[in-house]
Order: sequence, then structure tokens, then C-alpha cells
Amino acid sequence: MTIRVRYFAGLRETMGQAEETLDGTGLRIVQDVWEAVAGPERAFSAPMLCAVNRRYATYETKIQDGDEVAFFPPVTGG
Repeated sequence: MTIRVRYFAGLRETMGQAEETLDGTGLRIVQDVWEAVAGPERAFSAPMLCAVNRRYATYETKIQDGDEVAFFPPVTGG
């Protein structure tokens, strides 16, 4: 199973890349993907927003082979 992971805004700099491809074997939900890419050494002060296949999602959203999972910091406006 292959999952494409994309990073946006400041998260791109934090992660050191704009995207990566994961072997998604054993990954079932978005939370699993986040844990696989962030690891215990990367703590963020705000929860990351996420999308699956360009639609907002939750960390409990199920993923499938070929999905694109995107993470980005919360957006504010004014």
C-alpha cells in the first residue's frame, strides 16, 4: 500500500520537504500516517489540520492504497 503525504505552509519547512511517499502497510487511519511521519521527536504546539484526497478529514478518517494525505497548520484570517 502506498500513501502520498503532503506538507503545507510552515509545516513544509519543519518537515524539510513538501511531500513524501510512504509504504502504508499497517496504516489504517490518518492518525497512523501522522505518527509515522512526525515521530515522537516532532512535537507541534497546535494540532495539524488534515485532508484526504483534497477533502478536509479528521484523524480518524480511514485511508486506502493510493490516497493523498495532507497536513497543514491551522489557518487564521482577519
